[in-house]
Amino acid sequence: VKCTSKSRVIPHKPPATALSDSDIISTVEFNHTGELLATGDKGGRVVIFQREQESKNQPHRRGEYNVYSTFQSHEPEFDYLKSLEIEEKINKIRWLPQQNAAYFLLSTNDKTVKLWKVSERDKRPEGYNLKDEDGRLRDPSMITMLRVPVLRPMDLMVEATPRRVFANAHTYHINSISVNSDYETYMSADDLRINLWNFEITNQSFNIVDIKPANMEELTEVITAAEFHPHHCNTFVYSSSKGTIRLCDMRASALCDRHSKFFEEPEDPSNRSFFSEIISSISDVKFSHSGRYIMTRDYLTVKVWDLNMENRPIETYQVHDYLRSKLCSLYENDCIFDKFECVWNGSDSVIMTGSYNNFFRMFDRNTKRDVTLEASRENSKPRAILKPRKVCVGGKRRKDEISVDSLDFSKKILHTAWHPSENIIAVAATNNLYIFQDKVN
Repeated sequence: VKCTSKSRVIPHKPPATALSDSDIISTVEFNHTGELLATGDKGGRVVIFQREQESKNQPHRRGEYNVYSTFQSHEPEFDYLKSLEIEEKINKIRWLPQQNAAYFLLSTNDKTVKLWKVSERDKRPEGYNLKDEDGRLRDPSMITMLRVPVLRPMDLMVEATPRRVFANAHTYHINSISVNSDYETYMSADDLRINLWNFEITNQSFNIVDIKPANMEELTEVITAAEFHPHHCNTFVYSSSKGTIRLCDMRASALCDRHSKFFEEPEDPSNRSFFSEIISSISDVKFSHSGRYIMTRDYLTVKVWDLNMENRPIETYQVHDYLRSKLCSLYENDCIFDKFECVWNGSDSVIMTGSYNNFFRMFDRNTKRDVTLEASRENSKPRAILKPRKVCVGGKRRKDEISVDSLDFSKKILHTAWHPSENIIAVAATNNLYIFQDKVN
């Protein structure tokens, strides 16, 4: 895996004296061209970065992303019927392909999905007939001649406006949204149900998966993530806390309670422990761009499954196997419940996922080589080359290795994104966004 370089650190907000919880980045997503990169945070804000246009005198600036637009997507709410506070934290952002000059994206917190339009304005109308320059209505008796408004240039303004609000459809917390390849519908998934929405209709959705038992005491698993197939609008997958993946076909029936494929790896009895069930829970599921494979992330591994083979994954990558002996302390400090995401590169040949101590891992599927890199301010000066990191377990520690006992579990990389066509990655480390780019010779 080629070590990425030309890095930038983008604080999500001007750094205050102390890190506030609302500044922690909770999702990162490139749009379909990679020109824009959106991040959402726990404070309900969405920050969009735009890539610099290439200039002849500064060719190295092409990869840099600068703030394009910032807006408040969700506000904290209170459900009076259930006496529940609803956090404003952005759980997921998904872009729609660009159809015209404006950009559209979906953002969701625990309960409400919103469709945002992000557009530019560099002209404004002046000289209205019935209004004066301050916008006040003129006295009709004083209007003696017809004035036609004209458009005058103004400073570029980027406006974000909510076009649709999809609310009141989820009893439990929304963990996934996924735009269908027909671009007319999308789905939202919570712990027990998956709903299918039409972009034009906000007051009703179709429930396509419902795993809620009649008696909640019989509940054995929950839905952890869901995604549509990139090319077939009738197919989607969802993963569960039991480490299983179900592939469903919406042509089979209106309620997809009966899956068409069921992916599960039988557990090795020799590895069975008190924590087996917790660490086998899948935190993320992603279709490859080709649509042939699905990748799943559980606590210790990333697995790649072929859609044509259900009994075991074709590839398994150990993300941080050195933590296997530390599961007890990770359970006590609640880290064992962290939900790490995983991403494919544009050609499906490399996969990336996060770990602790601000480490993130890359696995090359062709050469089977892997690398551990670190996203931290100390070693991420602009255009510095990232050095691969190594963790040693017991025994003698080499000079450049880090002992497993000195890892910082409060620094975790849960959210990453990969540019759809180039080797540019975005890595969210707490309240900082790091953008790394392949070294250009």
